[in-house]
Amino acid sequence: MADFFVKRRQTTECPNKRFSLSVQRREIARKSTGKGSSKLVAWRYKVDEVHADSSTFVAGVSKSQAYDQVLTQATALFAHQTNWVCNTANTASLLYHALQALPSPSNKVNWAGFYVLDPSHPNQLILGPFQGKVACQTIKFGKGVCGAAAQSEKTHIVPDVEKFPGHIACDSESRSEIVVPVMKEGKVVAIIDIDCAVEEGFNWEDMKHLEELAGLLADACVW
Repeated sequence: MADFFVKRRQTTECPNKRFSLSVQRREIARKSTGKGSSKLVAWRYKVDEVHADSSTFVAGVSKSQAYDQVLTQATALFAHQTNWVCNTANTASLLYHALQALPSPSNKVNWAGFYVLDPSHPNQLILGPFQGKVACQTIKFGKGVCGAAAQSEKTHIVPDVEKFPGHIACDSESRSEIVVPVMKEGKVVAIIDIDCAVEEGFNWEDMKHLEELAGLLADACVW
């Protein structure tokens, strides 16, 4: 990761041409043009200060490449920050914008965020930072997809939420869901929750990268 750092006074233009900031660019994806050449479709950024372009995802990258950028940016953002509110808020933004930049069904994601362990009720989750519509404020362990994942301490991928027993319909537009526990010292401290407006919106690839992200959050934050 060290090769991404640059001196503060070295600047370059961001892709949307709105900002100039201290950053080093490194190619993470190219797309073939069919004539032995290629065009750049994604940059990886490591910045020495927090910047809105961390949530910029170039169209045309694969899901794996988008998640790779999420993990890279999250690592940079967490480097000197241990507050879980701050880190989960930025992570929710990264996830939402990354998935929105991908083809369907990923771009049909309509909610991405967190529930955290409620300090006043040990077997209850309380709403954390998110991107999307207003959500349920508290969820008991064992209730709905989030509660089931928290209680079992295992990732839940639900292709059709209408078929999940006890599903909590915070948003009637949601059709599929993935929930990944964030574990710290053998205990659930939070869950990553992402909803999609179409069925079968998530698969093993989402699970793989989100579980890696959950581990990163567990280690980076003071919960």
